Formats: sequence, C-alpha cells, structure tokens
Amino acid sequence: MNMTESYIQQLFAERIGGNQYGKKNEIYKFEKIKRAKKEAKERFPEMELLDLGVGEPDAMADEGVIHTLFEAAKNPDNRGYADNGGRAFKVAASEYLKNVFGVDGIDPDKEVVHVIGAKSALSMLPSAFINPGDVTLMTTPGYPILGTHTKWLGGEVVHLPLLKENDFLPDLDSIDKETLKRTKLLYLNYPNNPTGASATREFFEKVVKFAKENQIIVVHDAAYAALVFDGQKPLSFLSIPGAKEVGIEVHSLSKSYNMTGWRIGFVAGNELLVKAFADVKDNNDSGQFLAIQEAAIYALRHSEITEKTAEKYSRRHDLLAHTLNDLGFQAKKPRGSFFMYVEAPKGIKGGLRFNTAEDFSQYLIKEKLISTVPWDDAGHFVRFSVTFVAKDEQDELRVMNEIRNRLSSVEFEF
Repeated sequence: MNMTESYIQQLFAERIGGNQYGKKNEIYKFEKIKRAKKEAKERFPEMELLDLGVGEPDAMADEGVIHTLFEAAKNPDNRGYADNGGRAFKVAASEYLKNVFGVDGIDPDKEVVHVIGAKSALSMLPSAFINPGDVTLMTTPGYPILGTHTKWLGGEVVHLPLLKENDFLPDLDSIDKETLKRTKLLYLNYPNNPTGASATREFFEKVVKFAKENQIIVVHDAAYAALVFDGQKPLSFLSIPGAKEVGIEVHSLSKSYNMTGWRIGFVAGNELLVKAFADVKDNNDSGQFLAIQEAAIYALRHSEITEKTAEKYSRRHDLLAHTLNDLGFQAKKPRGSFFMYVEAPKGIKGGLRFNTAEDFSQYLIKEKLISTVPWDDAGHFVRFSVTFVAKDEQDELRVMNEIRNRLSSVEFEF
C-alpha cells in the first residue's frame, strides 16, 4: 500500500472498484454532456442553450396534487413511518390499472405495494431472486440500473440489443439455451427509454409464452406507459392473459404526472413476486411519506392530468419530427414517451466526420448549443426529448425555429 494512502483505500468492495475506487479517470457519458454544456455556455454566453437531452418533465405537478400534499402534510396521523403500508394508495393504484389500462382483478392487499420511485423498485428486485451465476436479461440501450444490482449480487447481465430493423423490440429467439437455463429475470420497458418505441399486444403475448416456457420472471418498467399519442390506448403488460402468472409491472408517477422529485410509484402483479419484493423493500426503507401517498392518490384518480400532458408532448413531437426531417434526418414520431430516437449523421459534407453518436452529440452541444443524449450501444443514435423548456405553444415554435436556424448552415451526411 502506498504510504500516503489511507487504509480505507483498500477496503472498498470490488463491486464499486475495490482498491482502485476513485482512481479511474474515465468520464461517463452524462458527465461529458455536463462538461460540454458548461464549455459551450462559456464560449457563447449570449446564446441560449437548447436542452433537448433532459429526461424529466419540464412542468410542475398539478395544482390539485400540490394542494392535497399541503393539507395532508398537516395531518398528525401522517407523521409516522409508512413502511409497506398506505392501503388507500394501493386501492387507488388498483383502480388506476383498471380505469386507464383495463387491467381487472388486481387485489390491492396482496398484489400492490408502493415504492419510493420506480428506480428503487428496479434496483431492489434482484435481491429477491438473483444468486451468484444467475442471469438477468435486459434490453440495450437502456437504463443501467436494471443490471447494476444483478452484477453486485454475483449474477450476470445478458444484453438484448434494440435494433431499428426489429422495431426496437428484443429478439427473444436469439438467446441460447444454456443462457436461458440460468436466467431468472427479464427486464422490459415500453414505451421505451431511450428509443421511444412501443410494444404491441402481440409482443407481450410472446413474452408471456416465452417466460412460461423458460420459467423466467418478467419485470416491466411502465414509467411511460400512460403517455401515448394519436388515439393509442395505454397498454399494460398486466392486461395480457397469463401475465400475472409470470411477472410484475412497475409504475411511476414521475413522468405521467410531472412528479419526478416526489418519488412515488407502485409494483403490481403476481402475488408471490409482490410479497417477495415487499420483504426486500421492508429491509431497505421505511416507506414513502403518507402525505405524498395522499397526493398521489389524487393524481391517480385524475388521469386527465396525464392526458393533457400527453397532448403537449404529442404536439411537440410533431414539431420536432418536422424540423429534423427538414434538416435531413429520418425522424419518426413515437407512439409514446417523450423521447425521439434519431440515427446520428456520419459527418458534415466536406467537413467533420462523426465516428460515433457521442461525437455528433458533442458537436451539437459545443458548436450549436443544442443538447441531446448519444447512444452507441446498438447503432449510432441520439435521443431528443420534448421536455425542453418552453412557456407556451408560441415558444415551442420559437425553439424549433432556433434549431432549424442553427443547423441549416451545415449539410449532414447520413
């Protein structure tokens, strides 16, 4: 050990880097974006940064939700630990699944439990199922947290690429039999982050059959499930016959109700899986503040809040797709979510080459002050989000015109 180092340097767990923790100079994608935005604003202090990389809503929660929290927070009965409780919220979650997604028969007492945001549920679930050597299947590109805890528990993560030619749905038939024998969990997320792709009933039916045949647990992250456009009906995995026999669904109020920082959602589905998760949860947290649960109940019983938000995102998607297509991109409006996933250009005619989507994303930020998120996991794509800041419809048009003006001076090659 280096004499100048504290003994603490030797005590970090291997899962976070062991004795090399804190020594690596690797810069992660989102840190690179953060640094590039800072550099761009310093170089062009008079130019507005157009941030289309933000992965969270741009609006406040509904006034009714906020007022409910205010009143509930004054109630002395709400001051204690919630643990896995809050029956009224469970009932509201069960009713929400029926009213919005057409899912009947969810028992609020046995098949629903609240969570302190979907992220905590997705990260804790492997603790109930994964032993060393077990496999978790997850789609890529995707939310890294889905695989982190499987690795920390000594399991293995097998990535299923989301490809354009497969409509950004995983090819379940591509998984070899030896891997399937060791597989415990399959994580899915539709509408999808980052691709914006939506699942079909036929795909979910195939997933149920696949899970039964291979004795796999399905975990569907439904964070964007209610944010759908153009007459689409919200689709829940649990609405598929047999789904409750093989899996659970994780719902969040963050995206659909502009409640990102409130940290409230729920897990619903198979009774035994919900019970196992609740036991793990009980050893990790003491539940969400009951006043926040009451505010969430108000939200779940007012799905028109989500419908209004979806109308805004739909309108912005139309504008963004039109703008990008005018600039030579092949942009397609998704059927849900607030993400538009667009293939990155190979370069600029007669000029710069972009070997990766990250190269292109860095160029957009540093030279044009337009922020996106790059994905090079399965092809070269950038993710635009329609949660950019704009105070009204006129301002949305202004942002689109600004994008068009900034990028019209170059001709991209695809």
